[in-house]
Amino acid sequence: MRIFKTKPFAKFAEKQKISDEQLIWAIQRAEQGLIDANLGSNIIKQRVARQAQGRSSGYRVLIFYKIRDNHFFVAGYAKNEQENLSDSELKTLKQMVSMYENYAEEKLNLLCAKGILIEIITGE
Repeated sequence: MRIFKTKPFAKFAEKQKISDEQLIWAIQRAEQGLIDANLGSNIIKQRVARQAQGRSSGYRVLIFYKIRDNHFFVAGYAKNEQENLSDSELKTLKQMVSMYENYAEEKLNLLCAKGILIEIITGE
């Protein structure tokens, strides 16, 4: 299993001070069946806590989950900024999933080398 952040998501996470450990924990919760929202087409939404606050008032992160046993953090937002995705946003994400499903290991490594994807090192 590999975990990745897209470049835009990495900028969001850095700005909001969301650590890689928090992202790994979001995946671990999903692996245990604790998925906050299943949006279909291997897209899930997980809650991530703000610093010194709980998950319920924190951030929502969108993950392409179990794409060839890989996970991709693709978007995030604060709960107070946006409640749910619009139909057009969800449609766009579903189109993106089909693209990610075709990425072989070599393509993922190339995207990492170009800085388009950032791999989260899990220590496994």
